[in-house]
Amino acid sequence: MAKKLHDTAKVQETAVLVAVPTKTQPDEKTEEYLHELAFLTETVGVEAIKRFVQKLEKPDIRTYVGKGKLEEIKAFVEEFQIDMVIFDDDLTPSQVRNLESELKVKIVDRSLLILDIFVQRAKTAQARTQVEMAQYQYFLPRLTNLWTHLSRQKGGVGMRGPGETEIETDRRIVRDKIALLRDKLEKLDKQNFQQRKARAEMVRVALVGYTNVGKSTLMNLLSKSDVFAENKLFATVDATVRKVVIKQIPFLLSDTVGFIRKLPTRLIESFKSTLDEIREADLLVHVVDISHPSFEEHIEVVNKTLKEINSAEKPVLLVFNKIDQYRTQEVEELNDMGEGAERPTIDELRQTYMAKMHNPAIFISATDRTNMATLRDELFARVAAIHYERYPNVSPPSEEELHTPDRHERQ
Repeated sequence: MAKKLHDTAKVQETAVLVAVPTKTQPDEKTEEYLHELAFLTETVGVEAIKRFVQKLEKPDIRTYVGKGKLEEIKAFVEEFQIDMVIFDDDLTPSQVRNLESELKVKIVDRSLLILDIFVQRAKTAQARTQVEMAQYQYFLPRLTNLWTHLSRQKGGVGMRGPGETEIETDRRIVRDKIALLRDKLEKLDKQNFQQRKARAEMVRVALVGYTNVGKSTLMNLLSKSDVFAENKLFATVDATVRKVVIKQIPFLLSDTVGFIRKLPTRLIESFKSTLDEIREADLLVHVVDISHPSFEEHIEVVNKTLKEINSAEKPVLLVFNKIDQYRTQEVEELNDMGEGAERPTIDELRQTYMAKMHNPAIFISATDRTNMATLRDELFARVAAIHYERYPNVSPPSEEELHTPDRHERQ
């Protein structure tokens, strides 16, 4: 009799995770990537039960994993009545079809998983339209394989003609839907462009960074707004813009969707409105989770994505967040990672190689507001320089005004 690893009273779906790294990839890196996949899985409300790893020179062209590993996965899925198998890379339509045929459960690749999160997170009309179009673009090449699969199940004779007709009908419907959504997005883009044009005279600052680094929390602190912030991946999908005033200098601050490794190209292309906030910004505040063991790789992912959207040359202020959770290896070893372990001071962090990654680099904790005054001062200096260059006839504030706490600082 099949076993259940979860409470049958709950409706939460279960999954196993599968990664196929190259033979040269370190085990620690593979484990980290699977941890991120598990975090994505948790974000959509699915419980990850087990992880399967198979190192190959390249993925199997038919089933992505080798025959022996596929049998191992199948046995576990059947024994514990697992609902789906999630892969850490994109699968070809034929691989999805073959895996569904072998495993008899839902097959989800990385793109589909991220799309599902975006579906849950999108709130505005534009974001919902963008996600819907990305979904149709994802499923369009998979229609052929779906119908081929059904034809083979029922027998090719007598099914081939209607199947092909059905394929073409579905393709036309999907293409028409994509065209309608693209037209709708163009209209929404024009509306947003007019809104951005109306506020073009103001300095614009965009928060960018890897997903779940604390951008929305920082947005709330700087703007005293109520932007949704949660310890989950892609908590923010819609671009949020707020007016901020620091020492009598107004500017617009936008919170944008977080980047992630292997972010599907169709999502980068679809989320034009969010990316426009980055493209049209005067200054980028690149927020980094310093407590994450792979924060350097995260920085590279963000920089690569900025390059892809032609924003790599913009002025950048590098902000290392979550210093309250950061521990150096030496401190961990000396304190055995105990709760009372000391963390590096701001002065000590300023002496590290991280401080030299950008000039300057700011170290903060948005959660407990550590060193926020330094960030505000640096942000003010950057914004003020742009503001007075744009408006040379505007008189800078007096020394007394500069040292008078603004509304946000008083709060």
